[in-house]
Parts: sequence; C-alpha cells; structure tokens
Amino acid sequence: MRNLIIFFIILYSLPVLAEDTASADSAYQARKKFDYFFLEAIRSKENNEHSNAFYALLHALQIDSTSSVVWAELSDYYLFLQLDSMAVEAMQKAVQFSPDNFDYKVSLAGMNREYGNIAEAIHLYEELVKANPDKAELNFHLSNLYLKSRQIDKAINALNDLENNIGMNEAISMQKYKLYLSVDQKENALKEVEKLSGKFPLEAKYQIFIGDFYLEEGESEKALVYYEKANSIDPKNPLYVVSMSNYYEQKGDNEAAAGEIEKALKNSSLDIETQIAILGKYIQNLIQNKKDVESANVLFETLMAQHSQEKELNLMYGQFLASQNKWDEARFHFQIVTESNPENMTAWRQLLNVALRQDSIDEIVKVCEAALIRFPDAPEFYFYKSSALYQQQKLDEALSAIEEGIKYVPEENRTLLSTFYGRLGDLYHQAGKKEKAYEAYDKSLEYNENNVLILNNYAYFLSLDKTQLDKAEMMSGRTLRVQPKDPTFIDTYAWILFQKGNYSLSKFYIENAITNGGGKSADVLEHYGDILFKTGNTDKAVQQWEKALEMKEKTGETNIVTLKRKIENKTYYETTEELNTTVRGAGGFGHTGAK
Repeated sequence: MRNLIIFFIILYSLPVLAEDTASADSAYQARKKFDYFFLEAIRSKENNEHSNAFYALLHALQIDSTSSVVWAELSDYYLFLQLDSMAVEAMQKAVQFSPDNFDYKVSLAGMNREYGNIAEAIHLYEELVKANPDKAELNFHLSNLYLKSRQIDKAINALNDLENNIGMNEAISMQKYKLYLSVDQKENALKEVEKLSGKFPLEAKYQIFIGDFYLEEGESEKALVYYEKANSIDPKNPLYVVSMSNYYEQKGDNEAAAGEIEKALKNSSLDIETQIAILGKYIQNLIQNKKDVESANVLFETLMAQHSQEKELNLMYGQFLASQNKWDEARFHFQIVTESNPENMTAWRQLLNVALRQDSIDEIVKVCEAALIRFPDAPEFYFYKSSALYQQQKLDEALSAIEEGIKYVPEENRTLLSTFYGRLGDLYHQAGKKEKAYEAYDKSLEYNENNVLILNNYAYFLSLDKTQLDKAEMMSGRTLRVQPKDPTFIDTYAWILFQKGNYSLSKFYIENAITNGGGKSADVLEHYGDILFKTGNTDKAVQQWEKALEMKEKTGETNIVTLKRKIENKTYYETTEELNTTVRGAGGFGHTGAK
C-alpha cells in the first residue's frame, strides 16, 4: 500500500493535461465533482482503503487546490508515510486557506515543534495564544519553546499567563522557580516557593523546599527553621530526612548526616516504600555532589536485614552495586530476583548487563537462553546470544539466533532493525554466503542509511571481494564524514583506494589512520606495509609487516601464513585467508573495527 501511495504522489506531481471542460464549465459542476471525490476519500478512509482514499484526495485537489480540508487530510497521509517535510507543507497550505481554523494551526505548530523548527513554532503558538488566551496548553508549549531558544524571560512570562488562566499550580511554580534560578533571580525564585507554602500550609514539602533554598545559599540556621516546621507538619516525610542529612553534612558532621538516614531506615513505623524513597534520595544526593557512596552500602544492608522478602530492594541494591563496578555482588542480587520472580524483565536485563560488562561469553549465552524461556519475543536476548555464540565459534547457531530475533523487532523500530540486519550480514559473510550478506547489508541501510558500522563493514567486504569498488568508496567516504578520525574507518577507505590502484592517495589515508591510533592494529600495520610496497618502499614495508606479525602472534591469530611469506620474500602477496576470516564489528560487544 505504501508503494502504491508513493506512486500516486509521483503521478500527481506531473503536469496535468487540460481537460475538455466545455460541457462542465460551471462552478456547480466542479463543486459536484469535488464533493464526490472528497466524500469517496472519507468513505475509503473509514473502510481502511487508504490507497483509494489518497487517490481520491489527489483528484479532489486537482479540482480545488484551495481546499484546506483536503490539504489537512493529505498531511495526515504524508505523516503516515514518514514524508515529514511534505506533511508540513500540506498543513501549511491548510492553514493558508483557513487561517482561522484552530485545529489546523495547532497541528502545524505541533509539527514544527516536533521537527525542531523552533522559530516557526514560536511564531504560530504566539498567534494561537493571542487568539485563544483561555487555552492553557498553548502557553505551556510556548514557554517550553522559549526555554529551548534560551529566551528565559519570555518563558517565565508565558508561565505567568498560564497561571493567570488556570490558577496557581505546583508544576508551574516549580518550573518558574528553576527558571528564575537559571538567570540568578534568587529572590523571585524564593517567592514562587513561598507562594506555594502560603496556599498549601499543611504541605511539608514546600517548607522543605524553602529550607533547601536557604541551605544552598549557605544560611543553614534559616534552613533549620523551615525543616523543623516541615517536621511538625509531617514527621515521616522522606524529603525531611534527606534535607536534615544535608544540613548536618554542611555543618561538617558527616556522622550525624549518615545517622539521620540510618535512623529512618531502622524506624519500623515507616513503610518500605518511604524508606526506599529516603535511601534513593540520599544516594542521588551523594552522586550529584560526587561524594563517596561507600557508606550507602551499609545503609542498604541495614534496610535489607529488615525486609529480606522485598525483591525490589535486591534489584535496587544490585543496580547500585553495578554503578560501583562491583559486578559479582550485583549479579548475586539480580539472580535472587530472577529466581524468585522470573517474570521481572528488568532483573534479566541487569543480569545480562553484568555478563556483558565482565565479557563472560558462557554466562551471556546462559542468561539469554534462560531469559528467552520467559520472554521469547524479546529481541535483545537473541542479539546478544548470537554475538556470544559467534565468539564461541558456533557460527550456524549464531545465525539461527539472529534470524529468529529479527522476527520480533517491531517494524517501527528502524534503528534496531538496521542493527539486526547488519549483524546478519556480518554473520552471512563469515559463513561465505556473500550474496546473502550483501542483501542483509542493503536491508540494514534501508532502515538506517547512516549506520556507519554497516557502511564500513559493507564497504570493506566489497573491497576484499574487489567488486563494486565505487560503491564501496562512496559508503566508506560517508563514514569518514561522520567520524573523520576513526582509524578503522580511515583504514577501510585507504584499503579501497589500494584495491582501485590509487596507491599514493591510499598511503596518505593509511598514515592518517596510524596518526589517529591505527598503529595499535595489526591489520592496519599490514595494510600499511602492503601500500608501502606498492609505492616502492620495500624496506619500510617489511618493517610494518614484521610489526603486524609480532602483534598477531601475541594474540594467537592464525591468518599469518601469507604475512610470513611477505616478510620472507620481501614482496606483496594477496592475503587470501583474510577473505574468510576478517571481521569488522561482528560478534563483539560494542567493539568497532575488530578485524
């Protein structure tokens, strides 16, 4: 259906031949024809016959190109087809021919906001706010747009207008509070919180916010007055505990600071949710202020001793341990969660993350297989299982896993589909199925034409096959425009030039690759030797081959037969085994360019 609609877009973009309108020249006849096609479009749309609907709209537009309702309907179809610029243009036409239509103008403003056309979006929302002062959401969007364009005063004014329309609101006041602080208008910031505390005198959090303001200003005694007010209103408020801990810390009493948190965690009258909230706020404060988080481990143990059945606490503690790179301890807590609640997807993902961080190939396979029993439609587990199986040299199983996983990637997740098809192409190439590999690469780039890893791999493999070298050069050039200093990408480009016989330019690029760190790669050094030989510098070529051989022998690589022949005979030979063993980015976990 999508292809058919695009065909109609092309068809109706062509010049239209004048019809013989001698017998149907009146405006009445034209209106009848227009009404027929428009109503047919609406009927087809309601019956999900979208190709017919689109065709009928284009016919209607040929009869009356000033119909705002037709332009608006077409805009919806262009959005569906992901033809964003055409959608915006169509909605602009709708607004042009019905400038007072609120819905059209709101849609156009929203499109511009979503697509980053900030200036145009601001202009439209300003017009909308002026014409519709009672529509609160318009001021909200306008304020956010002002904020994005760093027009802070206008952002605040828009929030003031919003407040005048709907009354005092915590979200508005707190946003104004943050904005005032961002432009160093501290008195106005404080007034916003004081207004909230005046309107809601029985809300402890506003007293705490005022206290926090004074604490940040270094006025700890003023802060304490408001903290005590908050405590008298709500002694169980978790914000109070954290603020008091911060108060003691500012006073230099770190023991009392930790004691406040510990006391709350041991308080049996506080429910577990409140205690977790207190601990979470405390940890967030430690991290934000770049302080030692080790003390929080003791607090976690304190809380867990009282609530050993709370598996969410295990999950939270595991995540905290992982943030400290304590992987074995983190795994222990994630395993507790998966064993007691195997339907907890977050715990399985965290368990996989630990295995990935530790580069434990067997553990990755084990975790993914166990997770897939519970979540057979979760594509990420297929992806990492495939990668690990490849590392185990189980190529057929790795291929099966990635082929199965692709079935569960949502069609709208184009980035992930590109990644899956790219990995499939890498594995097909390893299996010697080059045509299938190139089909998979093309599919990957269809979903994400800027996937630089795939562009690089595809280009490199084409160069090894000495086929479509112009296409390879074009793709490799695109990777360099995105990452001009990546040594692997530069090496690929140099090697394509080498295969095309442009040795002088190839030498320029390979030396650029080495300058940018490529000298740590045995393959880059071997390529450098090959290029040096072709440019007439045999002695230097042998030196680079020897360096490459030393590196490969240290890492236990086996594709060194031809390299040894190059050194022994001081001449260039094509490395035929490279065609079957070279991998750039396949099978690893985030390591690009691993040949």
